[in-house]
Amino acid sequence: MGRSTRNWAMIVALAVATPLGMAACGGGAEEKPQFVGGNGAAADPSTTPAPPAEPIDLTVTPSDGAKKQPVSVEIGTRVKGGTIDDVTLTLAGGGAVKGAMRPDGSSWVPAAPLKYAKTYTAQVTATSPSGQTETRTTSFTTMAKPKSTIGSGLYLFDDKTYGVAMPVVVEFSPGIPKKDRAKVQQRMFVESDPPQPGAWHWVSNGTQAYYRAPEYWQPGTKLSVRIGLEGIPLSNGRYGNVDRSATAKIGSRFEMKVDNRTKKMTVLEDGKLVRTIPVSLGKKSTPSSSGTMVVMEKKESTVFDTRDDPDPANRYVTDIDFAQRLTWGGEYIHAAPWSVGDQGRRNVSHGCVNVSTAHARWLFEKTKTGDPVTVSGTERKLAAGNGWTAWNLPWKEYVKGSALPVPADLGT
Repeated sequence: MGRSTRNWAMIVALAVATPLGMAACGGGAEEKPQFVGGNGAAADPSTTPAPPAEPIDLTVTPSDGAKKQPVSVEIGTRVKGGTIDDVTLTLAGGGAVKGAMRPDGSSWVPAAPLKYAKTYTAQVTATSPSGQTETRTTSFTTMAKPKSTIGSGLYLFDDKTYGVAMPVVVEFSPGIPKKDRAKVQQRMFVESDPPQPGAWHWVSNGTQAYYRAPEYWQPGTKLSVRIGLEGIPLSNGRYGNVDRSATAKIGSRFEMKVDNRTKKMTVLEDGKLVRTIPVSLGKKSTPSSSGTMVVMEKKESTVFDTRDDPDPANRYVTDIDFAQRLTWGGEYIHAAPWSVGDQGRRNVSHGCVNVSTAHARWLFEKTKTGDPVTVSGTERKLAAGNGWTAWNLPWKEYVKGSALPVPADLGT
């Protein structure tokens, strides 16, 4: 629709009636000035025409006739003199596409990737404060399915309950180049209910990104996540492979704190101490990592096979019960009946948190993926990215890992 305009003409004469002479002392009232129309009659303010409304300036992307658009394309909107009222996107020969505006109004995001090599038509309507409307229509064609894509993964699954420290974890292979991270981050959406602010943080090599709030999630929180990467073009010639989404719940607050000085684990449930457990940590040649970790996975029984370790002293094959992974490097909480005599007294493990079988079983039955585990006082600090290390930094340091600006007051 073209832009509508209106011509206005207005002539207003302003006359001030001037007294013929100064009134004598004690004489009549001073004559007051009047605004009068061109006919000499007093003007009625209610009939004075309003100034013309400024026309709406509306720009929409992709441009009309655009070709080879990625299936991650959004309907960009830029408007002056009004606000976006409505956006519709339809597939040629098909139906309407669902979607929603970004909170800042910069674009309309389809709820799912578009189809490859198809034609779409978008219609955008804006309305001015005076009620004037402006509509733009654009048609574009998406690209063919690309041959070179990245691998990606989302460590969050539908209808599962996680611990209060569960970060939203996205994995990439190969890692996302630094120049592309802001663009990728814009396509990773997280909603929490009740609302809790949060931010993304990239591991330095770009293979992982975490999303968390300033504090642990509130128990009972619902997390809705969409990683909308299918078709997104990257600078290395690759494209995002698939969209991933999940809706999950945060359960009760269950925390484990391990102190190397005392060789004990204190277990808190909803902030209350419920158990103290003797532990044996990593010996000096294979120390445990100090830092805040989370339970990444749980295996009731597994086999530890370290025959590929370069140090012959660290090679072994052992059956393990009630194992809970803390790092990618192989640190676990697990049952270690062979070290019960050392637990609470000395460190003899290869870096794991050794506990008795009875305590390991009790913990295994209580914990959830995403429960926080803090180890303190060991010879080695937890390395960034060795596990889900989103909570191993204070908030002010954590937000520095975002590829997009984070409001300074977000943490408050």
